[in-house]
Amino acid sequence: MSRTANGVCNEPGASMQPVELLAPPGVGRSIVSLPEGPWATLIDFFVQRFPAIARDEWIVRMQRGEVTNEQGASVRPEARFVPHRRLYYYRSLPDEVRIPFDESVLYQDEFIVVADKPHFLPVTPSGRYLQETLLVRLKRKLQIDTLAPVHRIDRETAGLVLFTTQPHKRGSYQALFRDRTVDKRYEAIAPVRTDLTLPLIHASRLEEGDSFMTMHEVQGSPNAETRIELIEANGGLGRYDLRPTTGKRHQIRAHMAALGIPIVNDPIYPKLLPYALEPDYSRPLQLLARSLEFTDPISGRLQRFESRHRLSLAQA
Repeated sequence: MSRTANGVCNEPGASMQPVELLAPPGVGRSIVSLPEGPWATLIDFFVQRFPAIARDEWIVRMQRGEVTNEQGASVRPEARFVPHRRLYYYRSLPDEVRIPFDESVLYQDEFIVVADKPHFLPVTPSGRYLQETLLVRLKRKLQIDTLAPVHRIDRETAGLVLFTTQPHKRGSYQALFRDRTVDKRYEAIAPVRTDLTLPLIHASRLEEGDSFMTMHEVQGSPNAETRIELIEANGGLGRYDLRPTTGKRHQIRAHMAALGIPIVNDPIYPKLLPYALEPDYSRPLQLLARSLEFTDPISGRLQRFESRHRLSLAQA
């Protein structure tokens, strides 16, 4: 294997110079490691590794320079397959439909961005969502390639998400959530149980359920804790203030369902509904990540942010 004058590997099937990739705006590169296997060429491997994408589509992508080696040089479809190397490519979803709600940026400084997410918008790319995610939208809008979320909220949930802009500072903000020094407050609309004494602190052990999407309570030492308070009630429904002190997946939704007061329009709890290809935008989950409060680990300032979204009993 030889190298060009600028240090680019001149591998069989690779271009001599790095190329300017035609990347989807805001989308980061994905990595695939080449294992041992019977493939003669790279195109043979990609077709078997990603069966949902047609051979002709991979050929077009490679010819456009959207698949590169570790040195940034594009690779050709007929290039010889060599195991134990890594290639980089951009995910692409044809005809991705826009989610018809907009995010907003509540705060931005040198180190963080605080975004206010609408219902139905995922935080990060996964499954059928790529461009239509909060992360990719913000990368395009703010032109910050290093943007990354410090924590997550569910796709169905609206409200606040904290991002960092500089990778070397990310750990300082992640530690806030790991050490439980962030005051997180949520609101939800759910039924009222007159026999339930509130406020209360509900603590239980949450583990993955039968479906990969669900969590359920099991016997054992608690690993999830939520403070639940009823703020107002009308017509059998209540508006609840929720303060999770831990951050298990679906924690609030699972705890509310376990108490017999599942959140209005929840498609997962207490019963997982059949998957709908197109979401019903008229029935948003009545859960809002309302506020975040913490002492900034860089500046030492007390930071408090509040969502502009609102839940109401009348709308629910």
